[in-house]
Amino acid sequence: MSFFYQIPVQQQAATSPVKQLSVNQSYTLKWQQEALLLHSKQRLALPDAAEFALGQPAEVAVLRLFGDALNWGALHNILQLCATDIALACRLYQPHPELSAAVELALPAVLTAAQLQQLNELAVRLDIELVYLPDAPVLAKPGVLVMDMDSTAIQIECIDEIAKLAGVGEQVAAVTARAMNGELDFAQSLIARVAALQGADEEILQQVLAAVPLMPGLTELVNHLKAHQWQVAIASGGFTYFTEALKLQLGLTATFANVLEIADGKLTGKVLGDIVDANTKARVVNELAAEYTIAASQTVAIGDGANDIPMLKAAALGVAFHAKPKVQAQAKAAIRHGSLLQLLYLLD
Repeated sequence: MSFFYQIPVQQQAATSPVKQLSVNQSYTLKWQQEALLLHSKQRLALPDAAEFALGQPAEVAVLRLFGDALNWGALHNILQLCATDIALACRLYQPHPELSAAVELALPAVLTAAQLQQLNELAVRLDIELVYLPDAPVLAKPGVLVMDMDSTAIQIECIDEIAKLAGVGEQVAAVTARAMNGELDFAQSLIARVAALQGADEEILQQVLAAVPLMPGLTELVNHLKAHQWQVAIASGGFTYFTEALKLQLGLTATFANVLEIADGKLTGKVLGDIVDANTKARVVNELAAEYTIAASQTVAIGDGANDIPMLKAAALGVAFHAKPKVQAQAKAAIRHGSLLQLLYLLD
């Protein structure tokens, strides 16, 4: 059983995402740490934030650990890689009542690329999520989140579902997979896939829309961010037919996507206007921040495909979500399993 389930986390005001440890919780952790077998000169320290701030160096490495497989054994392995000559600071972090408490470790040093690679490889082996946050956007300040739609905000690739109903599913899905892996130019792949839909009934779009499965945690994430004065948008290489429906359903700030041409109730196999590609999605991050006078440090983007990489790089925090290996390697952070609501773990 994960240790943050064994230790009750105190309730707190909605304005503060930090779960302060009670005296009893601190003693429980100090007792449990006997099993950690730390080799540093001091045991795992559990001061409150103010105490740690007094003695911390100018730069601190902050790690957030979460996931169903997180337990004392996993934490022990992580701490062995992080062992230092002085004590570490640890706290529980539960930014939303529907999330389990994560563990935050504050290390008195900035991690090197080699150390971070070792930690990430270990996290994959342990099947836990590990995110290194030198600087994190602050939930309490206005911010911008730009999401990809297909396989990020929703669980499907809409064009693949349309193609199945149009009788060209395998043909289109093969092209989609190669495009998302970065093997094909996105714009050219989109034109080819849409061309395969020529003559399909417009009613197919409604059938797909009616069955669209939202990604778990999407609604809760959007509502939580909006309650904290964040702007939430979708930038998608998919289609406005679906993004506009999501905008209405979720109360999004804006959506950006491609327009399917329809004539006499049939898809013509063409896209109207300029194609929303990877570069367009990247521009959306900066344009929305400028429009709403939001600091660049408060921008977040999340996506899963190769055409999301420029968008992830444009944001202060770019998150690969259930993403292809190429995307994970180039994003600042990755969430490999679980719901979208876990994005809140990455905000201060």
